[in-house]
Amino acid sequence: MRTAEINRTTAETDIKLKLNLDGTGVSNIDTGVGFLNHMLTLFARHGRFDLDVYCKGDLDVDCHHTTEDIGIALGEAFCQALGDKKGIFRYGSMILPMDETLILSAVDISGRPHLSFGLRIPTQRVGEFDTELVEEFWLGFVRKAGLTLHIKQLDGKNSHHIIEGTFKSVARSLKYAVAIDEDYKNEIPSTKGLL
Repeated sequence: MRTAEINRTTAETDIKLKLNLDGTGVSNIDTGVGFLNHMLTLFARHGRFDLDVYCKGDLDVDCHHTTEDIGIALGEAFCQALGDKKGIFRYGSMILPMDETLILSAVDISGRPHLSFGLRIPTQRVGEFDTELVEEFWLGFVRKAGLTLHIKQLDGKNSHHIIEGTFKSVARSLKYAVAIDEDYKNEIPSTKGLL
């Protein structure tokens, strides 16, 4: 089973997270931030990952620590669940349309953390959520997951659709990348012999 359980406690957040890469998209999300709950629910559903996230954060300050630390914990969970990465496809990409919005994401589970973030989110907030935190979430994620992620906005002016399209597109890209390639299920997908 490619699963992970992460408990992360800092002075700012207390996070409990469970991930199953080979799930069906079932999720139980309680971050204290409604919009982030919605994005993580979409992420689980469209990636077909089973995901439980509970976070008690310093929301009296703002949503920053909660959002960033959940990204970090989710990245740790992906890294742990993938183990030696034997047999994975390694690469995945998706161009996702959502009404007027078009989002491209591409991932390489390379062991080299890098985020190329190309979103132009027109508003500073969606509800109570600061839209600048989308980049912080994915930065925390890629650093701990040890992967390269490119996110590009090809079209769109609706902040909600841009962010939602991003979470869906990245989830699907990851699903393709972590899937087992039956032709190479006993091999590390690298000429180096490790990722």
